[in-house]
Amino acid sequence: MGYVVRVRFASFFAGAALTSAIGLYVLRDDYKTAHQSISLQMDGLYESLDGRISKLEKLKEVEVAKQGEATE
Repeated sequence: MGYVVRVRFASFFAGAALTSAIGLYVLRDDYKTAHQSISLQMDGLYESLDGRISKLEKLKEVEVAKQGEATE
């Protein structure tokens, strides 16, 4: 009877370990996918923001040039 109980416990713990490993692998893949998605969204946001800043800087340069011409 003791042998059968030990085999059942060993089988249970081996199955639990295998299931945990598979679960962690799936969670890792899910985390990587979510991280990549958020990263792509942030890259788009930064590109948009950089474009806006560049346009504002060019506008400021034009205004400064116009003020310099007006004072001369």
